[in-house]
Amino acid sequence: MSSLLYDLTQILLFCLVILGLTRPLGIYLFRVFESERKPLPRLFGPIERAVFRLCGVDPQREHTWQQYTLALLVFSGFGVLITYALQRLQHLLPLNPQHLGPVAPDLAWNTAVSFTTNTNWQSYSGETTMSYLTQMAGLTWHNFTSAAAGIGVALALARGLTRRPGFIGPRTLGNFWVDVLRSILYVLLPISMIGTLLLVSQGVIQNLSSYRQIITLEGTKQILAMGPVASQEVIKLLGTNGGGFFNANSAHPFENPTALTNLISMVLIFAIPAALTYTYGRMAAAQKQGWVLFGAMAFLFLAGISVLWAAESHGNPALSGLGIDESAGNLEGKEVRFGVVGSSLFATVTTDASCGAVNAMHDSFTPLGGLVPMVNIQLGEVIFGGVGAGLYGMLIFALLAVFIAGLMVGRTPEYLGKKIEAKEMTLSMLYVLIFPLLILGLSAWAAVVPAGLSSLGNAGPHGLSEILYAFTSAAGNNGSAFAGLSANTPFWNVTLGVAMLAGRFLMMVPVLAIAGSMLNKKVVHPGPGTFPTCTLLFCGLLIGVILILGALTFFPALSLGPIVEHFVVKHGRLF
Repeated sequence: MSSLLYDLTQILLFCLVILGLTRPLGIYLFRVFESERKPLPRLFGPIERAVFRLCGVDPQREHTWQQYTLALLVFSGFGVLITYALQRLQHLLPLNPQHLGPVAPDLAWNTAVSFTTNTNWQSYSGETTMSYLTQMAGLTWHNFTSAAAGIGVALALARGLTRRPGFIGPRTLGNFWVDVLRSILYVLLPISMIGTLLLVSQGVIQNLSSYRQIITLEGTKQILAMGPVASQEVIKLLGTNGGGFFNANSAHPFENPTALTNLISMVLIFAIPAALTYTYGRMAAAQKQGWVLFGAMAFLFLAGISVLWAAESHGNPALSGLGIDESAGNLEGKEVRFGVVGSSLFATVTTDASCGAVNAMHDSFTPLGGLVPMVNIQLGEVIFGGVGAGLYGMLIFALLAVFIAGLMVGRTPEYLGKKIEAKEMTLSMLYVLIFPLLILGLSAWAAVVPAGLSSLGNAGPHGLSEILYAFTSAAGNNGSAFAGLSANTPFWNVTLGVAMLAGRFLMMVPVLAIAGSMLNKKVVHPGPGTFPTCTLLFCGLLIGVILILGALTFFPALSLGPIVEHFVVKHGRLF
C-alpha cells in the first residue's frame, strides 16, 4: 500500500466510524434527555432517584433561563473552590505516594479554572505536580462535570428553539441538575467504563503504585511515573477536555501507546458532539435540521485536515536546501508510531472539538500546519466543538445566518418558525464579539509587557504565534498549546485563567438568555417567503457566515504570525 493510500485510508476510516456512530448515539441521547422512557430503567433508574432524593432535587420542576444560569454559575464556582483547595492541601491528603508538595497559588488558580471551564490548559507537568488524589477527585471529576454542564447548556438552547408555547409550563428550559446528572449517569460514566477497559487492554496503565526506577538499555537509571491513567484518559477525550495525566499528554506511551488507541481517542472526542446534531434534529422534529449542522461541521473539518495534512506532508521548506530527505514529511515533534497523518488528524480533531489533548508538538508544525489548529479554534469551536459547546455555538451562527438571509430577501427572519428579532441578534453578537475581544486584547497586552515577553521560547512571527495561540486556546476553552511558551508564571497563570473564565461563562450566559427569549415565541407557519433552513443552500450560507465572522476577524493578527512566517521560512530563516 502506497503512503498516500495509507494516509487516505486512515482519514476515511475515522470519518466512516464517526458517521456510523452519529445516528445510534444521537437516538440514545434523545432518549436520555427528552424521552419519558429512559434507557435501562432498572439499572439507572434507582440510582437516579436516590441521588435526586439525597440532593433534594425535584426532577419535575424545571428552570427558567435565569434559574438555569444561576445553577450553572453556582455549580461551577463551587467546583473552582474545591479543586483549588485540593491542590493547595494535597501534601496533607492521602494518595500521594511521591509526597508532592502543595501547588503554588497562581498555578492552583489557573488549573482550577482550567478544568472547571472544560479547557484543561496545563501550565504544569502532571507527574511532578499533582498527587493521585488531586488527579482523581479534582481533575477527573471536573472532566465529567464540566462536560455535563456543556451538554446541559446545549440542551437548554435546543429546547428554547424547538419547544412550542405551553409545552411544559411557561418559560422553562429543563432542570440543570437533572441534565447534569443524566449526562454523567447515562452517558459519560458507562462509555468511560467500557473505554477504560479497552485502553487498559492496549497497554494504558491504571494503578496506584509508587513511581518505579528502572535501568535502561544504555545502563542509566530512569524513573517511570505510574498512576490511574486509563480512567482519566477516557473521560478527558470523551468530555473533550484534553488534560493529560502526564506532561507529554497523548504523545506519552502510557496514555496513547498504539495506532489503535490513537484512533479510539479521536473517535471518543468526536462521538458526542457529532451525535448531538442528530439529537437536535429529533428535538426539532425535523431531522434535516440536524444534518445541516452536521454537514457544515463536516465540511470545515475536511477542509482543515486537508490543509494540515498537506502542509506537514511536504516537510519544512527551510531544510530543503540542506540535502535532508523529507519524503516522510515534517516529523519534527511527532511520534513515529503515529506519523504525519496520525498526528495531523489528531491535531485537527482536537482543535475542532475543543479538546486540549495533543499527540504531537504543535510548536514544531510548519507555519501553515500550525495555522490550521489555531484557525480551527478561532472559528468559535463549532466544528463539532466541545461536548455541548459545539452544538450551541453552531446554533448561534445558524441564527446569524438566518438573520442575514432575512435581510437579503426583505422578510423578518425566522428559525424553526420563530421570529429572530433585535434582542436575539444583540445577544448573538455579544456571543460572537466576546471571543475576538478576549483573544486579540490579551494577546496585544502580552506582546508589549515584559512579563508576557519573558516567557517566549521564540522570537519574531513564531513568538507572536505562541502568544496568539495561548489566548486562542484559553478563550476557546481548548487547552492545547504551541508549547514554546513557558506559561507557569504569575502573569500567564492569571491572565489565561481570566481568559478561560470569560471564554466559558460570558458566552454561556447569552446562549441561555437567547434560549429564554425564543422559548415562548409564537410559531409562524412557513410561507412563500420563508427561507428554508434544512437545505444545502442554508448549509453553504452557514459555512460562509462562520468563515467571515471567524476567520476574517483574526486575519490581520494571523498575517503577522504564521502567514508571514510561512513566507520567511521559505527563504531559509527559522525562529
